[in-house]
Amino acid sequence: MTGTRDSWFDDDAGPLVRPYAITRGRTVGAGHDLDMLTIVVRARGAPPLRRTEPEYLDIVQLCTEPQTVAEVAAALKLPLAVTKILVGDLIGDSHLIFRTPVQMESGPGDFNILRAVLDGIRKI
Repeated sequence: MTGTRDSWFDDDAGPLVRPYAITRGRTVGAGHDLDMLTIVVRARGAPPLRRTEPEYLDIVQLCTEPQTVAEVAAALKLPLAVTKILVGDLIGDSHLIFRTPVQMESGPGDFNILRAVLDGIRKI
């Protein structure tokens, strides 16, 4: 362990705090159905951040620009499941707003496009 970094981090092992400790044992979020491609951004006029855990502040600062939940997880080096819970907390506290990814409708048109691509590949 180094003296310059936080005592909860080991250079070889990584964080010494288990992910469930960050979420206080919760495995389910605050009721928001967040996908890894859900886009989150800091809300304008959000109330003061009352959560003291550093991960919440890091997320709010990171989300000054729109980010996907997966990007937030990667930037914080946290598991996706943990990040979803923390982001859900911040959405519930009105610090973040979110937009779910656009779902592509699958229909007969999509199947015909796939068939045309497959036919093109077979001709090569």
